Amino acid sequence: MTGSVPSRHHDIADDLRRQIATGRLQPGERLRSEADLADRYKVSTVTLRRALSVLQVEGLVEKIHGKGNFVRLPLRKIMYVGGWGTLDPWTAAEAALRVTVRTTTVQAHGQLTTLLNVPAGSPLAEFSCLSLEEASPHGLARIYIPCDLAPVGVLGEESAYGEAATRFAVLGPAPAAVRETVCARPPTPDEATALRIGSTVPVLAITRTATDSAGRVIEAALLAFPGDRIDAVFTTHHVIDERQTQG
Repeated sequence: MTGSVPSRHHDIADDLRRQIATGRLQPGERLRSEADLADRYKVSTVTLRRALSVLQVEGLVEKIHGKGNFVRLPLRKIMYVGGWGTLDPWTAAEAALRVTVRTTTVQAHGQLTTLLNVPAGSPLAEFSCLSLEEASPHGLARIYIPCDLAPVGVLGEESAYGEAATRFAVLGPAPAAVRETVCARPPTPDEATALRIGSTVPVLAITRTATDSAGRVIEAALLAFPGDRIDAVFTTHHVIDERQTQG
């Protein structure tokens, strides 16, 4: 009885993986075109793409639409600190993340009406934030607040919320309470495109709502991070049972 024979695309993936590990292919280097690689390995482009897909899932190769396949730059893990919500890209002294922020006005619909507890069609300020290390995306956030709570002139001003927006933090005044729901799931097509990950790479999705002391929802945030490079840290504070302090 003999063992199974490895598929040709695994042989190709092994060879490219070896070249990356030994430094023959450098981080950020563009691979030869798929047609050239297929010709070099004497396989079809379908087989070649299967090999590249293996390396993409492993995080060794990144395919950028319209540009080609590149050896992926080594990415630092980032930390999302739960509770009040903040993205902490400064885990090392060098190479802090860059976050782009785009603002616009949208109408509440679907999930947003439930999260913010507002009627459909209510105006919301939307902050679309994308964190990057050089050209590699790390995280995606869509943060919504009712327009009547947004400072005058905030829309269209990328720096209006300063550091808070660039850390995916809760915007505006400190809330009385924050609730976060965390799950691992496949990325949506928009998330896969923005984060440049394959449809089989899971994301860590965090749905966050913040309320004021009167119980009004003052913010809802939908966050997504590639599951292979994000740590979410939640701290539980000891709560004294009032019943034990009485009597």
